[in-house]
Amino acid sequence: MLRRRTRVKEAETPPHEDLLDAAQERRVRAVLALGGVPQSDLPDGVQQVRLRLLERSANGQEAPRDVSAWAAVVASNLAMDWHRARRRQERIGERLASLRQPEHASGEDRVLSLAVAQGLDELPDAQRQLLVLRFYADLPVRDIAGELGIPEGTVKSRLHTAVRALRARLREDEVV
Repeated sequence: MLRRRTRVKEAETPPHEDLLDAAQERRVRAVLALGGVPQSDLPDGVQQVRLRLLERSANGQEAPRDVSAWAAVVASNLAMDWHRARRRQERIGERLASLRQPEHASGEDRVLSLAVAQGLDELPDAQRQLLVLRFYADLPVRDIAGELGIPEGTVKSRLHTAVRALRARLREDEVV
């Protein structure tokens, strides 16, 4: 009798499928890393994104229209939360440099990557989030606006301000 109940239960339960495909998981990892989460915490961050997707489903909410964009925004929010909780114990420059270690990268590319990472680290959280979502996660302005719940014009305006601030910082350091 126990066997029969177990079989019935298995038949009612949908087969487990991963909510994030490999490309989405890589994007989530990149957004977390660029947002300042250390390498050792990336697997937990990916699991948090999966958990939030499961919670959405369990609460009867519709699946996100674009799971990849939704996951990138959730990952970005998690990174901001991590910064608030940890008070930025490690610098984003070191993490970005460890992510971008191409074997054939020139010294100039490494210097520029570190300078950009340090410039990102000095931006306010909201500006850093927009730059990472737009230029590292490669999300269109429309998706960023939809996921953050702000108008597209606001996203464009804030992106412009963030890029201008980062550019000024790089010029100040005589990198560009």
